[in-house]
This record gives sequence, C-alpha cells and structure tokens, in this order.
Amino acid sequence: MIAGLLRRIATSLALAWIVATIVFLALHMVPGDPAELLLSTGGVAPDPGAVAELRERLGLDRPLSDQYFEFLSGLPRGDLGNSLVDDYPVAQEIALRLPRTLELIGAGALLAVIFGIPAGTYAATHRGGTFDRIASGLAALLLAVPVFVVGTLLILVLAQALRIMPAGGFVPLAQDPLQHLTLLALPAIAIAKGLTAIVFRMTRSSVLDALSRDYVRTARAKGLSPARVLVRHVVRNALSPVLTVLGLQMGTMLGGTVLVEYVFNWPGLSTPLLHAVEARDYPMVVGIVLTVSGLFLLINLAMDLLYAVLDPRIRAA
Repeated sequence: MIAGLLRRIATSLALAWIVATIVFLALHMVPGDPAELLLSTGGVAPDPGAVAELRERLGLDRPLSDQYFEFLSGLPRGDLGNSLVDDYPVAQEIALRLPRTLELIGAGALLAVIFGIPAGTYAATHRGGTFDRIASGLAALLLAVPVFVVGTLLILVLAQALRIMPAGGFVPLAQDPLQHLTLLALPAIAIAKGLTAIVFRMTRSSVLDALSRDYVRTARAKGLSPARVLVRHVVRNALSPVLTVLGLQMGTMLGGTVLVEYVFNWPGLSTPLLHAVEARDYPMVVGIVLTVSGLFLLINLAMDLLYAVLDPRIRAA
C-alpha cells in the first residue's frame, strides 16, 4: 500500500507540473500585451515608450524560457510571483480567498452526502415505488438545469419574493457566525444541486448492485436483521464507487464555483481569476489555475486512500 501511495504522489506531482507548464505557455500565446492593457485608458493607445518601459519593469521583455524557469524555481518555496496589475503577491491573494472557495465546496459536498446517499439508498430498497420515481425524475431535472439558473431562481424566490434569505454577500465567520452561515446557505445549495443528483443516482445504482450479490443473500440466510444487512453489507460495499465519483465531482466543483461565486457575490477565487484573465495577469492566472489543479489532484489522492480503507482488495494491491 505504501508503494502504491508513493506512486500516486509521484504521478500527482508530475501532473501538477504538466498543468503548470501548459497553462503558462497557453497564457503567453494569447493575444494581448499586459503592459499595453495596463496603460490603456479610455480606448486611447498608450505611448510605445511607456509600454516598453513597463514591459522591462515587469520582466515581460525577457525570453519566455527565463520567465518559465523563474516561475518553476519559485514553486517549491510557494512563491507564485506578484500580480502584474497591483504588484501584490499572488500567494497571499490565494491564501486569503482559497478558504472561502473551499468552504463553499465543502458545504455543497456535505449537503450532497447528507441528502444524496440516504435518498439513493431508500430509492434502491424501494425500487419502482413512488419515492424512487419522483426522486429519479428530480435528479434528472437537477442535472439538466445549469447552476447559474438555479442560483438566479433561488435569489428570485427566497431572497426577493419571500424575503427569507439574503441575496448574496459575505461576512467573516469570526465577525458574525450566524450571518456568515446564512449568506453561505444559498450558494451552497446552488453548487450542491448537481452533485446531490449524481450522488443519489450512483448510490441507488451501487446499492441495487450490492443487493443482488451472493454475500448479501448469505447474510440474510444467517438470520441477520435487515437493518444490519443493509448498513454493514450493502451500504458499506456500495460506498466505494460513490466516493470515487464524489472525489471527481468535488474537483469539478472547483471550476463550477466561478459562476456561483459571481451570482452570489461570494469573494472566493473567481473574482481575481476573471479580472486576471481580462488583464492578461499571467502570474495570477497561473497561480490560481495551479492551485485549483493541485487541489483536484489532492482530493483524488485522498479519495484513493479512503477507497483503500473501505475495500481491502485495494490495500492488498
């Protein structure tokens, strides 16, 4: 198991380097000069001399290979460079905003697990019943509706029509815990809608498959109670594929938070990312994308380890 873990870590590091390289090179191939964009005001072309001076000061006039190796050399130290727009350290900006994005993703994943796994289990054990048909139809609907539509509807109904929830914003947890959780509720529901549907469908499918296995029939033949058979033999074995999908989808949610944070004015990573793309702020874009990809790899690594804990066959591999 230790050898497998080391292989996964090495693979994750190699993938992180590949992602960083691709993003770095792709951004520098995008048309548009950051120095020219920074000096442009009111649509008037800036002075070429001023643009050249700014490019030299920002280090954009150096060969691309020099910029690339300087970027790579700073990664082990956690140095992602400074923003081209305001000269603010990229790592500090990410450290400020990343916990807010992770909190939103964690809240959405928690809601998906709380509602998706029990609902999927109940639907599987009552296959073809009223709840199964209604829940399956609702899951298909949630998967079809885009996240920004769900977010807009939540604001229109709960915030504007019924006035029982705030439309958006952010208050630090230390300042007002209750208001913080209240503001977190709607964006967490919006981002959880698709994941809940996926967890429900995967749980339902996995439980149905487990119910048909020989070890379940053997457990019933031994006289074990239905509840014990369900919890110990069915749900536990059915959770492995659910956790795999959950890990993959949590990584996908890192990208999906951009729209949710924008709709609900949640100050996570989406705002600096959008501004950085518009301004061709290479260090900020690369830093955020690299952080997101690293988290995606870390989540999948954690899910692999949890998968091994639940399935002894994986530990023996």
